[in-house]
Amino acid sequence: MRYAINPWMRTDAPVDTALAARQWEALTAAYRAHGHTVEAVAPVPGLPDMVFAANSALVMAGRVFGSLFHAPQRRPESTAYETWFKAAGFDVYRPESVCEGEGDLVPAGPYVLAGTGFRTTPAAHQEVQEFFGVPTISLQLVDPHFYHLDTALFVLDEENIAYYPEAFSPGCREVLARLFPRAVLADRDDAMAFGLNSVSDGRHVFIAPQATGLIGRLTDRGYVPVPVDLSEFHKAGGGIKCCTQEIR
Repeated sequence: MRYAINPWMRTDAPVDTALAARQWEALTAAYRAHGHTVEAVAPVPGLPDMVFAANSALVMAGRVFGSLFHAPQRRPESTAYETWFKAAGFDVYRPESVCEGEGDLVPAGPYVLAGTGFRTTPAAHQEVQEFFGVPTISLQLVDPHFYHLDTALFVLDEENIAYYPEAFSPGCREVLARLFPRAVLADRDDAMAFGLNSVSDGRHVFIAPQATGLIGRLTDRGYVPVPVDLSEFHKAGGGIKCCTQEIR
């Protein structure tokens, strides 16, 4: 790796690029096998984290709220993704505050859940609420291993979520418990296995196979886990959701 900007990254850790490519292809194949459309964005040399497409924007109701990355190494990604969105016919709003797309912005029913503490700033949460007109709930992240909201929480369907409580401040745990009393809770082993960096279509949950406890709890709730191994991407601090920008 060329640089290290989160606790998972190590510049001396070897990466099997061929295996990473096969794992990425397995993820796209899994989405297509379950009826989802997948489009790929061409990579830009020198921007290895561009593979984590979720960080590029939040897209709701056909409107695109772009990104302004915390790390200087990633800031050029915003322009690359903005170019792609504009070519696809979208207008793109450029935030004034540091904001890392779906990494910290998670649409959940009538709300946008918005993470802060390590990357996206509370000022960006206000921009999101003004742009979309959707109530935006700030959630304080407290563990650097879960530096983005999408490493600690994901939406299961229009009414429910799964999350790791200890990734959040005490007050924010209470907020989540009030909003989602039937949430599926993950333990630290599930979370450290990137089990919460998952994507759900309301029935199928594309999830890291290493998160065995969470897979069992989801199955008990009637969801259908679809294990997809992105272990090479875990070395960079990302997983299934990080690689997936959802176009709503």
